[in-house]
Amino acid sequence: MAQVTAPPTFKSPLHEMTQVTPTCLWNDSASIQELSYSIEHGAVGATCNPVIVVGVLKKEMSFWKDRIRALIDATPPATEGQISWQLVREVSVKAAALLKPVFDAHRGRNGRLSIQTDPRFYRDSQAILSQAEEFSQLAPNMIVKIPVTGAGIPAIEEATYRGVSINATVCFTLPQCIAVAEAVERGLRRREREGKDISSMGPVCTIMVGRLDDWLKVIAEKENITVDPGYLEWAGVAVFKKTYQIFRERGYRIRLLSAAFRNHMHWSELIGGEIVISPPYAWQVRFNASDIQVRSRIDQPVDPHIVDELSRKFADFRRASSEGGLSSDEFDSFPPTRRTLRQFIAACHDLDGIVRDAMLPNPD
Repeated sequence: MAQVTAPPTFKSPLHEMTQVTPTCLWNDSASIQELSYSIEHGAVGATCNPVIVVGVLKKEMSFWKDRIRALIDATPPATEGQISWQLVREVSVKAAALLKPVFDAHRGRNGRLSIQTDPRFYRDSQAILSQAEEFSQLAPNMIVKIPVTGAGIPAIEEATYRGVSINATVCFTLPQCIAVAEAVERGLRRREREGKDISSMGPVCTIMVGRLDDWLKVIAEKENITVDPGYLEWAGVAVFKKTYQIFRERGYRIRLLSAAFRNHMHWSELIGGEIVISPPYAWQVRFNASDIQVRSRIDQPVDPHIVDELSRKFADFRRASSEGGLSSDEFDSFPPTRRTLRQFIAACHDLDGIVRDAMLPNPD
């Protein structure tokens, strides 16, 4: 009698995805508690930035309070900003250590902690590059976030050439992704011509899918545009799927990453791609509690009627979804770019405020 093999069991839908498809899970947080949960469900990467560090400090202040005080006492000349960025480094290094076994097992393609360069440098290629090199040395499994701005593109090429694995961020559009992929290819080819190793590099290009959706909703309100509200949930997915198709056709050696989650389609519609999804902890818990079937949908096109309607009514969707829709000179002025940079920069000030409260307690 033939032996019947029991079907595999999975801890959750996300865990199943990581086991039966090429789609990888990263955790959009450097909180040790949240990252531990994510790794348990198949995560092979994580991210950190000032917004995340503010959240980590608020959740884990009992752990970090003494460390902040120690940094203040040990570095009398340091500004609150300098101490803030030391906290970014330390939160990132702590999370990177948790991912190191994954990094070793995946030989550099995964197991990385994504640390963000100072968003206030978005206009300065050299400042971005210098910080990227420094951050890449904090741990062997660091990947460095560089914004897809006019100054960010040359920094991405040069950092790649210097052996830094990059995560292109503040990115929402097909034109930005192609500019990133071409910059990474130029950097990799320069290394190859000089006989330098690229085998352990693992670059990714983030599309902040939900932030494009957010912007179109703002425009609909501002300009009194009437559209099926469900259509606005598909904009980021449509851009991602089109970009993924082009990346495969051209053989770019960089993976796409889905971030800025607003609905389950930012996960479910992308399953099956050789990509990364990076939901925050709360969205992972929601996905894992869902009954959504884990099956490949990356090659299923978005309903052409939805794409046509969005293209007809929203100029910024046409710009985001067309290869020539934005020039590199227009990256900085694209509204989602401005909105996102403003939030990231504001988080730097929020982080400074946490340090300031420890450095100069309110006498009242």
